[in-house]
Amino acid sequence: MSQDRLDASLDIDLRPTIEIVRIIQEQDALVAGAVAAQAERIAHAIDEIAERLRHGGRLFYAGAGTSGRIAMLDASELPPTYGVSPDLVRVLIAGGERAYFAAVEGAEDDEEAAIAAVNLEVKPDDAVVGIAASGTTPYTVAAVRRANMLGALTVGVTNVASAPLAQHVDIPIVIESGPEVIMGSTRMKSGTAQKLVLNQLSTGVMIRLGRVYSNLMIDMPATNEKLRNRAVRMVELAAGVPRPMAVQAIREAEGNVKVATVMAKKRVSAEEARALLSEKTLREVLA
Repeated sequence: MSQDRLDASLDIDLRPTIEIVRIIQEQDALVAGAVAAQAERIAHAIDEIAERLRHGGRLFYAGAGTSGRIAMLDASELPPTYGVSPDLVRVLIAGGERAYFAAVEGAEDDEEAAIAAVNLEVKPDDAVVGIAASGTTPYTVAAVRRANMLGALTVGVTNVASAPLAQHVDIPIVIESGPEVIMGSTRMKSGTAQKLVLNQLSTGVMIRLGRVYSNLMIDMPATNEKLRNRAVRMVELAAGVPRPMAVQAIREAEGNVKVATVMAKKRVSAEEARALLSEKTLREVLA
């Protein structure tokens, strides 16, 4: 984020609507490149977070306002996508849960609340990702500082390299996305950058934890008709079997894609498939 004004939008209020849209789109197109420039740090963060989670740790996001809501969106999608416990990835947001839906005045300045939340939840084996476009949000900076003191891994996602958030974490991820189309409206390019980074972090961590086979989300709970159909399709693809066999396997495996895949591929019972998966990954079993 920059406090500079964007020259291209100085007269945006006088422009035809189609030009407003084009200005916003031209600026949005710059975000992916800015995120790509941080690929090595994002990859480093993924490996370090996965290592913590592999040994019993948890992942926490810490943020205020838009940043906290983007974090909540990412965290809430992981259990239905990858079958992980809702407790594995948590969000510490300034103002508490009510801040998901409405602004809580003064909450982002409440350092004591951040410290209390970290003290209550975070352990030395955990990882804390602080998210703040400016990198100065008191709640977020206080959260990562306290997490550091506890010995947790800390990662910062910000748009300002010189900001406290980038200076006080183990792994700073700095997205230089430039001034916003509307000065200071960090829900725009900065928010888009945060969404991209969190997508990459959480997806990469789930892959490293073995929750993906090929490009299939093999731990997805099949909790409705759409997802049951998707589960059947994954068994078809992973096991290389026709649909009727995949349907039967999913039924006998009670919706578990990994178990059904082993059953269909190896022609074994659900009990035998579970026994194989208790000792090896799906890829190892299918090799």
